[in-house]
Amino acid sequence: MTRQPRFSRRHLLGLAAAAGVAGGVAACTGLPRPGPAGPAAGAPFADPPERRARGGLLTGTLTAGTGVDLAGVAGAGLGYDGTSPGPTLRLRPGDEIALHLHNGLDTPTNLHTHGLRVPPDPGGDDPFRTVAPGETADYRIRVPRDHPAGTFWYHPHHHGTVADQVFAGLVGALVVEGGPDLGTAEDHVLVVTDTTLGDDGRVAAAGPMDRVAGREGELVLVNGLYRPVLAGIPQRSQRWRLVNATCSRVFDVSLDGQDLVHVATDGVFLPRPVARDRVRLAPGNRADVVVRPPDVPGDVDLLAADVDRGGMGGMGGTGMGGTTGTGPVVLATLRVTGAAAPTPPPPAVLSAPVVPPGPPDRTRVLTLTAPMGGGGMGFGIDGRGFDPARDDLVVAPGTVEEWVVENPGTMLHPLHLHTWPMTVLDAAGSDGAVRDVVTVPAGGRVVLRVAFTGATGRTVLHCHVLDHEDAGMMATVRVGGAGTP
Repeated sequence: MTRQPRFSRRHLLGLAAAAGVAGGVAACTGLPRPGPAGPAAGAPFADPPERRARGGLLTGTLTAGTGVDLAGVAGAGLGYDGTSPGPTLRLRPGDEIALHLHNGLDTPTNLHTHGLRVPPDPGGDDPFRTVAPGETADYRIRVPRDHPAGTFWYHPHHHGTVADQVFAGLVGALVVEGGPDLGTAEDHVLVVTDTTLGDDGRVAAAGPMDRVAGREGELVLVNGLYRPVLAGIPQRSQRWRLVNATCSRVFDVSLDGQDLVHVATDGVFLPRPVARDRVRLAPGNRADVVVRPPDVPGDVDLLAADVDRGGMGGMGGTGMGGTTGTGPVVLATLRVTGAAAPTPPPPAVLSAPVVPPGPPDRTRVLTLTAPMGGGGMGFGIDGRGFDPARDDLVVAPGTVEEWVVENPGTMLHPLHLHTWPMTVLDAAGSDGAVRDVVTVPAGGRVVLRVAFTGATGRTVLHCHVLDHEDAGMMATVRVGGAGTP
């Protein structure tokens, strides 16, 4: 499933110029071009390799490198330690990450532990850090003892190269263990990525049109595999940790013909399990679901239906990002065999209900700005593109802020804040939950409340359509330090 631009090339190039994005070959449109070897469908499902903390410490070298297999095509993309996704990092609250990040790429990179509530310290989860090609950098990140258990992930965050590296496969899952006993017999990590392979069997370069729209790949993969097959036993439930690690894609995930029991989003357990026919994931979101294979053996498809992200309004048609109407794609297949082996259902209560922090000490209005053609400004927040040397939001430690985030444009934007979780007070379809990525609909707004407790430092707030982040829809956030109000 792929989105088609509906404007002339000249017009789209004009929009790309307004957005201030780089040139290149437009490569993410049209029918799938999986490269000369073709994608290998139907391989047995495999969880990513794992690294576990021992004695409170997760240590070793993590290498970002080239020549990694994608969709069964040898050497097509990028990865960590030779795989895409890289190894799943498993630890517990109170553990410390002590990794040597080696950059085996030909472009700068760094490391972001997405969703972890850890300080943005130098030498830690610092989005402003640069690890040059060939260099090795030390990372030390201590997970607080009161950190929630859940599903998180890691990826590069060097401004200007993020989308290219993630689109090529440079991602990995991170699990903070613990939480309620869900009664499941198996625990699987499913990292969803997408990419486009060119005729040479390598990840295709994105052109200016793709960067304005936010690129979506022609192949949608689970753990680097094309339509893998998971084994299941009737009534023997499994926990699936779903990670949307795509650059831009928003999708509704469903299990054909049966409900998913939704238990957590963005590393936070829901108060109670909720049976849903679909769960929506924007780029960066995670969802933990319990799957109970049916009584009757057979195949059940895990599906992803694209959500229309909107387009460049007023230009005719549905705009860039409009869906083609080709229907959902198959992410994976659950193959159910054997005799029933029932497991208990999840507990009726998973966590305490969310209590929004507050009352707020300060209210801000933030406006997401995007190019509309006609020589207007490019991507930004409050009319300004990203400047890493500028302090945009200066926050007093220990305070609570309420943010009214407005999106006057015609494309939705998933908003991600590092370090501090956001409680959604008002948004279309909101369940009042805690998120680290919140979708701001086109022409709409959301109201968020953030408690700036537990950490100080300087980090970022940005759109998680990674092409938009790279093009400037990002702002700095400084909590504490000189000049704090």
